[in-house]
Amino acid sequence: MITEKMTMAQALLKFLDNQYILADGKEIKFVQGVLGIFGHGMVVGLGEALESGDHGLRFMQGKNEQGMAHIAMGFAKQKNRKQIMAVTSSIGPGALNMVTAAGTATANRIPVLFLPSDAYASRQPDPVLQQVEQTYDYNITANDAFKAVSKYWDRVARPEQLMTAAINAMRVLTDPSDTGAVTLCLPQDVQGEVYDYPAEFFEKRVHYIQRRDIDPEALKKAAELIASKKKPFVICGGGVKYSDAAKELMEFTETFRIPFGETQAGKGAVLFDHPMNMGGAGLTGSSAANKLAQEADLIIGIGTKLNDFCTCSKWLYQNEDASMLTINLNSFDAYKMNAFPVLADAKLALQALTKALADKGYQSGYKDEITAARKEWDAEVDRLYSLELENGLAQSRILGEMNEKLIEKSGIIVAASGSLPSDVQRVWRCRDEGVYHVEYGFSCMGYEVAAAVGVKLAEPEREVYVLLGDGSFNMLHSEFITSLQEGLKINVILLDNHGFQCIHNLQRSQGIPSFGNEYRRRDANTNRLTEEYLPIDYAMVARGYGGNGYTAATAGELEQSFKELKDSKVSAVVDVKTLPGTMTDGYNAWWRVGTAQISKHASVEAAAREIKAHVDQSRKY
Repeated sequence: MITEKMTMAQALLKFLDNQYILADGKEIKFVQGVLGIFGHGMVVGLGEALESGDHGLRFMQGKNEQGMAHIAMGFAKQKNRKQIMAVTSSIGPGALNMVTAAGTATANRIPVLFLPSDAYASRQPDPVLQQVEQTYDYNITANDAFKAVSKYWDRVARPEQLMTAAINAMRVLTDPSDTGAVTLCLPQDVQGEVYDYPAEFFEKRVHYIQRRDIDPEALKKAAELIASKKKPFVICGGGVKYSDAAKELMEFTETFRIPFGETQAGKGAVLFDHPMNMGGAGLTGSSAANKLAQEADLIIGIGTKLNDFCTCSKWLYQNEDASMLTINLNSFDAYKMNAFPVLADAKLALQALTKALADKGYQSGYKDEITAARKEWDAEVDRLYSLELENGLAQSRILGEMNEKLIEKSGIIVAASGSLPSDVQRVWRCRDEGVYHVEYGFSCMGYEVAAAVGVKLAEPEREVYVLLGDGSFNMLHSEFITSLQEGLKINVILLDNHGFQCIHNLQRSQGIPSFGNEYRRRDANTNRLTEEYLPIDYAMVARGYGGNGYTAATAGELEQSFKELKDSKVSAVVDVKTLPGTMTDGYNAWWRVGTAQISKHASVEAAAREIKAHVDQSRKY
């Protein structure tokens, strides 16, 4: 057997550098690079291997471990899961900083390879700096925290274990039905240990992304179920994007006149003006989608995990005769809500269903409801876009100015948390492919700026716009510096509404007085945060980092800021002073929250009673 003597870390990089996927006949290099922040746990192990340059992987320096992992996720998501980045850190706090990002990747089914350093496998220097020790189980380290948020987890405690660990990592990272965060823990001593690796371990390895065809019996039953219904409604999930099934969805819905609504992950797969596209569906959806979903007698979920925002906590589908049909590669998702599960690739399943239903001569029973719902919603979006308020800019007006006038149709928007994902799902009109990048499987505050760097890395020729509030910006924006360092220009549109106003709205909607959500100074008499707003200049923050910063408080100032933004050669922030509480809300939706059933506030108890009434109307499984 031909072998190559090298350290475990060197072998890992050589292996990663030779991984490819084959999707629809196109071969693509899978692992593009490594992001990292060096520490004692890996600078002399994996760090040495990265520095040696005996590989074709790009190294990028992160500024916060969570942030750099969000860069990797943003990159993989924008690449439609066909290319990935790995992320590495030292042990202890550096590793634990990545756990939130791992949860974000897994919740969104996005492949990211985590390579946290670990405590010494030999245990001889224990306890080393940053090591967590547990008296009840000495095998546990800080990296065990990744188990709860990883789709595959392993610890490479001997250099020869790398081979099975790395192959299993690729198995999961390239699996469309079961992908997410993959964690390989790398003890700091083992990283530098030498082993004679078989040369074949480093040979070019092509992972075939195999489309799962629909089973004939499942096709027959699914077609029969649809044909028995008059008013089906489709939910377009992220699986439609990842399967490249937009064309098939359009043909299916046009042929049989079936309306569809979009999840956050599925939005933008089909452009906004498609006649069957009713916009966002669910809690943050449109009146068009939600009215039709409430009356539908069949819900067809395609590539969606049917979370509570999509289903309005299982309340949305009010027709007592409504059945559920799902098309999904993931059986866990396909069986939700007592659906009839079709375990198949979305593209192939839609092609087969279109033919089967055409053979039956099927047409839905809709008349003018679809056109009327679209017309009503378009008028409402136009109204929201043109809101004129005397004391400042409404959030919906800001979005309207950007969507209709200031951001080119090919510009990519990135959002993740607060009220902005709700508003863009409702009102953003996607006019080009790949322009809607919203993480809402985990709604991770701080994803936005970092992910935008990954998006720009994935699509350097397109403009990338970060849409976020001041709450998310303050949570994590350190990778703004990375964008400057790497020459990856991102445009940060910061809607400054003085705090956590999305949750502030939720708090007050449940009868609870305003408490602890706004950026106000503390009142010395009441000991509460009720004094004036903090006067923060976010544009100055951007300039302090070496980027550009602009401030806007009117529509005219916003337009001028965008002119300067587009002339900027480096990343910049537009600090848009936004009226608190002006996000959109409602539209035939409801969300179940755990409001206190007993309170000194009568308004809280009333809200709890209203929740119970809605729960009684909801599906139970």
